[in-house]
Amino acid sequence: MRTSIIAEAGVNHNGKLALAYKLALAAKQAGADYVKFQTFKAENIVSKQAHKAEYQKKTTNPEGNQFDLIKGLELSYNEFESLAKYCKSIDIEFVSTPFDIESIEFLNKIQMPFWKIPSGEITNFPYLVEIAKTRKPVVMSTGMATMDEIGVAIDVLRSYGVENLSLLHCTTEYPAPFSEVNLKAIQCLSEKFNLPVGYSDHTSGIEIPIAAVALGATIIEKHFTLDRNMVGPDHLASLEPDELASMVCSIRNVEHSLGDGIKKPTHSEIKNREIARKSIVAKKKINKGDIFTTDNITTKRPGSGISPMKWLRVLGKVAKRSFEQDDLIEL
Repeated sequence: MRTSIIAEAGVNHNGKLALAYKLALAAKQAGADYVKFQTFKAENIVSKQAHKAEYQKKTTNPEGNQFDLIKGLELSYNEFESLAKYCKSIDIEFVSTPFDIESIEFLNKIQMPFWKIPSGEITNFPYLVEIAKTRKPVVMSTGMATMDEIGVAIDVLRSYGVENLSLLHCTTEYPAPFSEVNLKAIQCLSEKFNLPVGYSDHTSGIEIPIAAVALGATIIEKHFTLDRNMVGPDHLASLEPDELASMVCSIRNVEHSLGDGIKKPTHSEIKNREIARKSIVAKKKINKGDIFTTDNITTKRPGSGISPMKWLRVLGKVAKRSFEQDDLIEL
């Protein structure tokens, strides 16, 4: 099964459409299936009294509030329409996560393959209902959520019309500590809710999303930027384009390596059996009529003779001809 790879540009365009275009092209060149942005009106999602998160203070000016930060990262609806058209022109799927009802209504007019619900909206009933009423496929992140909260959100989405639903395991910290990733939760979510489960990664580097694919993740979402040294809240916890390309390539290699789960010799292995395995051979010269014993037979390569697994059947038999040292034993 092919893993869907979402290159999460998010707000790493810093509110500039030209940078958003470059991010979309970089995602395409890296081999991602989707490039995803974030659509919002700052006044609809955060109050002017909201403080910055600690990671935001570290990656931007620690002064000021969250409203001013987010306002500076907005693209207008007209700019998003242009961005969606540009993505289509370079043949990469455009997706954007809405963070408010108004943005849901706007994005619903754009042909997106699915809705991406962020972790922070999993407990937002009006938001979930508005998404569900469109009856489009949904991918929902589960960062910070309990199993009960995830179950309730799933029930809301289903009861209001969502049939095609996938979950993303996620640790909502930037960057996420390796000790808190808990990749085994992918299987836990899959078994509990009987849904496809992917992984939204906020760790540094590319190892963890690659490992997630080996553990069954059907979707990978990963933040990326044009330059990690740019000023902005998410650049530091993002991949640069060459790293994104390496991640995509590695994931595709892992997919090819997963196989069918049935242990059997592969086509390329068969030819190596004779070279790598051993046969029963003469440890020293054996004359016709001698008895085969542990003193005069041993095992050595190649594996083209009698298998050492027949050792007990050979011991005690009479040599029907003479053998020089290292000759393959025959019965």
